[in-house]
Amino acid sequence: MKSWKKWTAMSLAAASLALPAVGHAEELKVYNRDQAQALQVEQIGRYNSGSGIGEGGTEIVAYDANTKRAFSVNGAARALDILDLNGLKDGNGEIPLLKRVSLESFGVSASDVTSVAIHPEGKYIAVSVPSAVKTDPGHVVLLDTDGNKLASVEVGALPDMVTFTHDGSKVLVANEGEPSDDYSVNPEGSVSIINIANGLDNLTAETAAFTDDIVDSDVRKVNPDPENSSYAENLEPEYITVDEDNRYAYVAIQESNAIAKLDLNTNSFTTVKSLGYKDFSQEGIELDPSNKDDGIQIGNWPVLSMYMPDGMTAFQSGGKTYLITANEGDAQDWEGFSEEMRVADLAAEDAYALNADLYEGYTQEQLNQLVQDGLFEDEKLGRLNTSIVAPKNADGKYEAVYGFGGRSFSIWDADSLQQVYDSGADFEKITAEAIPDYFNTTNDEDKLDNRSDDKGPEPEAVITGDVDGKTYAFIGLERTGGIMAYDVTNPNSPAFSTYFSSRNFQGDEAAVDSASGDVAPEGLTYIPAEESPTGQTLLLAAHEVSGTIAAYALGEKAETQPEPVPEEEEETEQPVTEPNEPETEVPAEVTPEPVDEEETNAEEPKQDTEKVEEQTETETENTTTEPESDQQDNVQTTASAKSDTDDAEGQPLPNTSTNVFNWLLGGVALVAAGVIFFGINKLRKRV
Repeated sequence: MKSWKKWTAMSLAAASLALPAVGHAEELKVYNRDQAQALQVEQIGRYNSGSGIGEGGTEIVAYDANTKRAFSVNGAARALDILDLNGLKDGNGEIPLLKRVSLESFGVSASDVTSVAIHPEGKYIAVSVPSAVKTDPGHVVLLDTDGNKLASVEVGALPDMVTFTHDGSKVLVANEGEPSDDYSVNPEGSVSIINIANGLDNLTAETAAFTDDIVDSDVRKVNPDPENSSYAENLEPEYITVDEDNRYAYVAIQESNAIAKLDLNTNSFTTVKSLGYKDFSQEGIELDPSNKDDGIQIGNWPVLSMYMPDGMTAFQSGGKTYLITANEGDAQDWEGFSEEMRVADLAAEDAYALNADLYEGYTQEQLNQLVQDGLFEDEKLGRLNTSIVAPKNADGKYEAVYGFGGRSFSIWDADSLQQVYDSGADFEKITAEAIPDYFNTTNDEDKLDNRSDDKGPEPEAVITGDVDGKTYAFIGLERTGGIMAYDVTNPNSPAFSTYFSSRNFQGDEAAVDSASGDVAPEGLTYIPAEESPTGQTLLLAAHEVSGTIAAYALGEKAETQPEPVPEEEEETEQPVTEPNEPETEVPAEVTPEPVDEEETNAEEPKQDTEKVEEQTETETENTTTEPESDQQDNVQTTASAKSDTDDAEGQPLPNTSTNVFNWLLGGVALVAAGVIFFGINKLRKRV
């Protein structure tokens, strides 16, 4: 995808001799359309949990500004990992594990660790743990920052996410309440509120439950028997965010495509609102719905898709509170009941009677023609996963094709829960430009287009943070990988800034393995410069499939690193152990596998070479104009990002660090080359 300028062997040798090793575990790839909007990003560190690929070695990560430690959920080891980030200030790129706190030490019935959060003042951390039987009540365990248990509290079934209010007075827990696999047991979803304002003695949890009277009638019930089940049984809280005033909490209810508003003064829900449908027939709102269409085919289709957010965050702008959602999409899919089917399978049952009144982009004549022209074939909509839990007309037919997930992020007014912005088709269009050979790939295989029929790039996590005087939203793409950064300073008119990824693609249909870098961002944590171990604004991204955490430096300060501390002055923090227990070594699986020394030595100069070569291509790699799109017709727009002559809105992802670093590296290499060149000439004259 990329041609590199050639450098002489002398220049390469000078570069490799003159420059110290940089602590980047993976080569960061950065893409933007407009250099004026670009955010400087540099990967400065990485933690490897040592878990196998896809085992969930890192999922959610929290950070303590006092100790400069991070706390990572390790599903593979059923433990909480405590990491030391202090070394980042000295340029140490490998983040060490201080301690692994096992699930057994929590002293409660537990099957997993699902989430972790830290008290705003760093007093202690909270960990959510489901019961050994997931439909039974779970627990929240409170630990000090050394991992020692302080207290535990029983909460609802399947606690899946935990957070603190900003004033540190309450712990909030999203109890998802998933059904058993055979659907014989379906516990109620709820939110547990633990009051910790008066300390940790004799703690109990108050339950905020759902009642039918506060749920809007258009909120869907996902159940084999929706008529005879309550909303409390159907609603499954996924994620919680709190406004800055600690007045309200907002709860994402993913499978029901809804957001609930929780009054923290009364500890009760005030409303549950449906988020509605995203109409992919409208201009600027397109998708690629098939993995059997020979590549990238982004266009308009008669699809209404549910936003179904996973991650969510609240932020303020102009005195108002807004919510940002990562619209991943999800379905109920259990042995006892599944709502998923292919569009082609429903069409074969004559289940559709498409109604143009539901779409902005089509007349009835156009819809009828699309059906006649093979709309439900596999290369069009036939492969798209759809829901059987969707509205039907009086004849029992679906009047629209319903999909899962918005393939986007959205901004909502927190007061009204009305949408003020959606990123439309941005994520698919940007990734089609940046990584055309791996568009809509999945997180276990490097294969073009194999998630288009499902939920596309699957935006999973979102967080906001201030960098260089602007407010950014960072959205992690679970399947494709990488993180989207948008300037959301004006919530009504966000601007795409940068897409960056430390995932390594290894070839068509290659399986994801230990050489794939950081794959499947699951949890994001923003660290402001004043709380950072480096003095830089940082973003931590926990990657579930690769079992790694990437530390990214953001903004103007990302171009400089602190001077290394001389060895005799360094203070190395020793791993902590639990009181009254023998000191234990880190499990063997944490230690990286041995690397062939000859292979390592052969690879290192190549990495330095690429960094030298990048400085001459930075300006051409990132374009500042957006060409007009080629609208084929009212049905479909094709994005063919593979053509060498196609003038797309940007270029495929280059391997890059910061521009300043690249110029410095190139300058050092040239000076060194000059010294060697003149030295050789003098020797020749003497001879």
